[in-house]
Amino acid sequence: MSQKVLLNAKEVNIILHRLACQLIEKHNDFTNTVLIGIQPRGKYLANRLAKMLKEEYKIKNIQLGFLDITFFRDDFRRGEKPLEANTTEINFLVEDKNIVFIDDVLYTGRSIRAALTAIQSFGRPNEIELLTLIDRRFSRHLPIQPDYRGRQVDAINKEKVKVNWKENTGEDSVYLINN
Repeated sequence: MSQKVLLNAKEVNIILHRLACQLIEKHNDFTNTVLIGIQPRGKYLANRLAKMLKEEYKIKNIQLGFLDITFFRDDFRRGEKPLEANTTEINFLVEDKNIVFIDDVLYTGRSIRAALTAIQSFGRPNEIELLTLIDRRFSRHLPIQPDYRGRQVDAINKEKVKVNWKENTGEDSVYLINN
């Protein structure tokens, strides 16, 4: 197994600031916009962006939630091991809101399809956008593209993109792993 650094901590930080600024350009003061991290791995990116928007860009109206898509995935019964669901934490209305789904890696698009189905349980949003740290090109199974992307990566199918956050691994980094 070999791994190559795609992004180091400094590059991750620069990308997070760029993504935060792009969100501000589109959503101004966020009065009608909510951020929803897709569980489990989108939670770290969503938390980090929400904190940056509040503390560094002084946006007061940030509403942040987390959506579990485990049982909405089209492959949830295919694995051998029992599924472990994450928690959904959406303590606000999504009806007529602009939603920004946040996930770390966009790969096949199946997680986003599941999120689109799952969010319907909470109401009918006005608009849904997608923000991803890493967009893996050439691997999409569904016609889903990010509205905001940190970095586009050309990875062939046997390669994996691994995103590390200092909150859970001690470092901010992105690796391309070849098995």
